[in-house]
Amino acid sequence: MLGKVILILTKYYHADMGKVLESSLWRSSDFGTSYTKLTLQPGVTTVIDNFYICPTNKRKIVLVSSSLSDRDQSLFLSTDEGATFQKQLIPFSVETLIFHPKEEDKVLAYTKENKLYVSSDLGKKWTLLQERVTKDHMFWSVSGVDADPDLVHMEAQDVRGGFRYVTCQIHNCSEKTLTAPFPGPIDHGSLTVQDDYIFFKATSTNQTKYYISYRRSEFVLMKLPKYALPKDLQIISTDENQVFVAVQEWYQMDTYNLYQSDPRGVRYSLVLEDVRSSRQAEESVVIDILEVRGVKGVFLANQKTNGKVVTLITYNKGRDWDHLRPPSTDMNGKPTNCEPPDCHLHLHLRWADNPYVSGTVHTKDTAPGLIMGAGNLGSQLVEYKEEMYITSDCGHTWRQVFEEEHHVLYLDHGGVIAAIKDTSIPLKILKFSVDEGLTWSTHNFTSTSVFVDGLLSEPGDETLVMTVFGHISFRSDWELVKVDFRPSFSRQCSEDDYGSWDLTDLKGDRCIMGQQRSFRKRKSTSWCIKGRSFTSALESRVCRCRESDFLCDYGFERSTSTESDANKCFANFWFNPLSPPDDCVLGQTYTSSLGYRKVVSNVCEGGVDPRQSPTQLQCPLTPPRGLQISIRGEAVAVRPGEDVLFTVRQEQGDVLTTKYQVDLGDGFKAVYVNLTLTEEPIRHRYESPGVYRVSIRAENVAGHDEAVLFIHVNSPLQALHLEVVPVIGINQEVNLTAVLLPLNPNLTVFYWWIGRSLQPLLSLENSVTTRFADTGDVRVTVQAACGNSVLQDSKVVRVLDQFQVVPLRFSKDLDAHNPNTPEWREDVGLVVTRLLSKETSIPEELLVTVVKPGLPTLADLHVLPPPPTPTRKRSLTSDKRLMAIQQVLKAQKISFLLRGGVRVLVSMRDTDTDSQRLGGTGGYWAVAVLLVIGLFAVGAFILYKFKRKRPGRTVYAQMHNEKEQEMTSPVSHSQGVQSVIQGNHSGVVLSINSREMHSYLVS
Repeated sequence: MLGKVILILTKYYHADMGKVLESSLWRSSDFGTSYTKLTLQPGVTTVIDNFYICPTNKRKIVLVSSSLSDRDQSLFLSTDEGATFQKQLIPFSVETLIFHPKEEDKVLAYTKENKLYVSSDLGKKWTLLQERVTKDHMFWSVSGVDADPDLVHMEAQDVRGGFRYVTCQIHNCSEKTLTAPFPGPIDHGSLTVQDDYIFFKATSTNQTKYYISYRRSEFVLMKLPKYALPKDLQIISTDENQVFVAVQEWYQMDTYNLYQSDPRGVRYSLVLEDVRSSRQAEESVVIDILEVRGVKGVFLANQKTNGKVVTLITYNKGRDWDHLRPPSTDMNGKPTNCEPPDCHLHLHLRWADNPYVSGTVHTKDTAPGLIMGAGNLGSQLVEYKEEMYITSDCGHTWRQVFEEEHHVLYLDHGGVIAAIKDTSIPLKILKFSVDEGLTWSTHNFTSTSVFVDGLLSEPGDETLVMTVFGHISFRSDWELVKVDFRPSFSRQCSEDDYGSWDLTDLKGDRCIMGQQRSFRKRKSTSWCIKGRSFTSALESRVCRCRESDFLCDYGFERSTSTESDANKCFANFWFNPLSPPDDCVLGQTYTSSLGYRKVVSNVCEGGVDPRQSPTQLQCPLTPPRGLQISIRGEAVAVRPGEDVLFTVRQEQGDVLTTKYQVDLGDGFKAVYVNLTLTEEPIRHRYESPGVYRVSIRAENVAGHDEAVLFIHVNSPLQALHLEVVPVIGINQEVNLTAVLLPLNPNLTVFYWWIGRSLQPLLSLENSVTTRFADTGDVRVTVQAACGNSVLQDSKVVRVLDQFQVVPLRFSKDLDAHNPNTPEWREDVGLVVTRLLSKETSIPEELLVTVVKPGLPTLADLHVLPPPPTPTRKRSLTSDKRLMAIQQVLKAQKISFLLRGGVRVLVSMRDTDTDSQRLGGTGGYWAVAVLLVIGLFAVGAFILYKFKRKRPGRTVYAQMHNEKEQEMTSPVSHSQGVQSVIQGNHSGVVLSINSREMHSYLVS
């Protein structure tokens, strides 16, 4: 029977193996009185990973199954509420399924390989739509907004890198038919399609911009206050033609500011500052704001100021906020002694981690005005104090009902409230109320105490059947207890069983959101079932407009200087508003306004209207303000000969009479009219590398404004060579030089990593000087960055406490053949080293010849000490090595041939100082020559500097999605329930042999 079926999926998860080894599917067709274990494949172990119910036809169910080897995956399809299933093999591994919101047989399947498939026959046949799709960022078309019901919105990775927003039609989706509603790249994981709106963010040149589309119109920037500078933005709600967003601004750490939009979601005004936030697992953000279900326009929020958290309530979508009024007595009738303004009621506004229990505050659409939450009385919210309070008139009056937090379930439109203590100890008692929390009764739902893991209700708001599930011990199976309140009520309610209550705010005002609303309420003396046909709304009457029905317009703030002046609006500096408004940018007249707008969804009519009697005024001639020039694509570094598109914008001022003088910095100058009106870009090419100053001056008879942009024109780097003396003494200055080709004067920044340091040294010169304090090998790495081009080179420097340096010179014939390149100098040094090693029998690894840059061609020979041995006295060996080198050089035995038969002789050169004075310890002779590898005035080595910022990164926390948390407590117990309330309440206990209650299906 439709509406009586319950399906429960249980899974045995092996923590060490990290996988599900067993699963069981249980079905009840009698509201949970009895269950049957379903056998999907007789004789075959079938593991059900997940299940999905069609939202438009709950008879249709899809189970996702996999084999123990994880090689094969299949679907089990049902069209009769799980009475029978049909197996369907699939060629991919399902991550999640998404049913079409209106058409019951259409399903999207997202795979573990980031592919998106679609089926139009409930999973029998599948078609690949798109690859490289971002998880949780694919959306079906929205009914009434998207023209094509078969449209799919996706965030997908482009083959060239980056991510983009694309759409396609499920029956014709290929790379050729993909549509990109937004031409540029978007940030990964930022696309959201919700109701009338589409959101994403795009970061370029270290700046994050938030975009919105209303009813699929062109994407525009979301206009927050000028100096909001958001670090993060979270969508709170998008219903009733308005967007609520929480923005963490640059100065905030654990709070967000709450903003509300105009109907198009473009312009935003502040409604509440410093709403508390917390960061959960996987970097998701939880913000302490709760929309009270059942009564539109009512929100609860926890505000954190000066380290104190207080709870506030609004009845008009954030226009006005008040503290919660405390009860005068506690649950025992004793005075609370809690008096405003020093003491109020505060509530925890946390979502439950467990999907089968309520959060700390419980509201429901079909129980308007009924709010039950955990909190405390005092000057602020106390983190671990969770007394339970209830209100049945939407927060006007509150009562304490329990001293500890309870899980809550509303049955029969709130006609029965069931509550079980939130505790880590086993229980067998639940509490219930049939008069909206005025009185409470207790019921033993089982004779043996159980650890309660969740509360489940039957489908539909009229239900009076609930299930309590839990376990006896850690190694026991699940225990399910059905609690049926239907026998407690003998009849359906009639109209005589109801009274009414009027919605009022805390000041007693009945006109809320422009109307007076009355709701139907069952009398406390009537024991009857409200049932399926019950509606809570009784009547509503439109009120005449008052000033309190209006908010200050975007770009204005309410004055709080005096109570009588509380509703007056004044221009908000932070928005930098136009006065006159934007209309005057293009028109000759504008409509006079006092800076007011009606609250979105407010339905008041007539009466006072601060916007009334608008007058058409002549637009004054205003000077240009907010002139901006930018490059399309946001890059400010381009290559020679590349097309550059300059765009010019103007925030304020007249544009029809303004002339724009443009100077592109390379000799091109021009005067434009209507430049910001047409938004046509200026196309230009720079032929030569360099830094160019681009300027624009906008001028009319009322004034002028200017904008400047510096553009880097550079060729990609081709070669980078790090020159450094390979041997250096402790604490001796050493020069590190980066030789770069081609030349990009004023455009290159150098990053130096020395040793094990992770923090680079930045320089605008191509060389730096440093010292080494310890012996050993030190790696030096340099990166040269010019525009988007980055090259790297790395060398190892040997730091010694003692060594010898012999200055060398070459015959003059070498200078004519010296190209003065690093590679040539290295080759010459290797030749000299090998010749000396051969003639002197000194090991080649103990000799290093370094040819210096520039002319004349000179070199230094580094004679290194041999590795220490227990029997060798190194001072004698050192003298012999030096003497052998001197002898072969004086004997002119070291020479080599150049191309063309030119012979080059190597000899010792004279220095200004004694080249063999004593240095170090242990009898070593060291040459005191400081090697300064500088750049001579040779054209190939002239480098200039120009300061450039290093790129940064912006972190955007993704929009929060609630997750279903699996529970891992096992169970095995079965007993009857004690007699129920008033002797006619029935109960059933069921034991299910499984380790994990995973999912609970109702239809």
